Amino acid sequence: MASQLTSETPMHSLLDFADLQALAIAQLADIDDDQYLLINLEGPCPTGTELTKAGRWLTRQPKVVVGFSTDQNNGLSVFVDVIASNPAELNRILSQISANPVSATVLVQVLRTTKNMPVQDALTIESLAFSTLQSGTEFASWLQQYRKEHPEQTSGNPLDDSPAVLLSRDHDDLKIVLNRPDNQNAFSAEMRDALFEAFQLVTLDKTISRAQVSALGPCFCTGGDLKEFGHYNNAAEAHLIRTIRLPSRLIAEAPEKFEFHLHRACVGSGIEIPAFANSVSATSKTYFQLPEISMGLIPGAGGCISIPRRIGSQRTAYLALSGKRINASTALEWGLIDSIVD
Repeated sequence: MASQLTSETPMHSLLDFADLQALAIAQLADIDDDQYLLINLEGPCPTGTELTKAGRWLTRQPKVVVGFSTDQNNGLSVFVDVIASNPAELNRILSQISANPVSATVLVQVLRTTKNMPVQDALTIESLAFSTLQSGTEFASWLQQYRKEHPEQTSGNPLDDSPAVLLSRDHDDLKIVLNRPDNQNAFSAEMRDALFEAFQLVTLDKTISRAQVSALGPCFCTGGDLKEFGHYNNAAEAHLIRTIRLPSRLIAEAPEKFEFHLHRACVGSGIEIPAFANSVSATSKTYFQLPEISMGLIPGAGGCISIPRRIGSQRTAYLALSGKRINASTALEWGLIDSIVD
């Protein structure tokens, strides 16, 4: 099995079931310095009580549990956080974990913890974790590098007197259109507040039966407005703001009333928020990406909750830990979107 890995793969033991039993008895993985556990999902694996005990031990580990299999997965596959099916994927995931081990670990802890939680409670857990990482060294390091590479960018959006979100009504339908095309409809504080007010109208006005959400410009949304990152220094207060004014919370209360129509880039919050709705369509050239781990963060607009409920925790972890873009056809196959409409 190990011979299938390339020389670029970070050096680490590929553990099979017998290795896990020995580690569990010695409790070694709880105290060592490794940033992940790499599990062989192709080797022989017992069933029943022994498998259950091993699985429970794996899900208690304070690190990312990575499964590797190029063919058929064994019984351990349901207990790992993410699965790589080829050496290139594995290298990408392990490199990302090694570069940002804290945010990678927090991601899988949130995914594990919130899997069966009520949505509103789960969103609170995600927000607390996101706020913690905002005060961490990984985010600080990314922010320092970003500002060094983009010294021209300052806090706030370009001056625009028009509404950040356009509203129009046709009988019982409400159209909600993101209106910051020059800023790629980034999820800025202005956009967050405008969407929250629009979604609040949908949930409060019983005469609105459907809200259709789309966007002007070259793409739907490129995620958080990077110009605003790091300018709000109180992470605790930021958590409270997300608790009170996160648009995702409103969609989760009435997902059947929302339809999202996506196009081109849907990055970070650009897919985290739509994923709460019952109906999500996209054009054939749309792509989706969760880049937050590379910034020392996790998805913080609801994506740790909405996306797993559509595609499962392992695929969500794969998107976040690999940082890879997926196209509309893959998103449709996985269930991240419901239809492709050009």
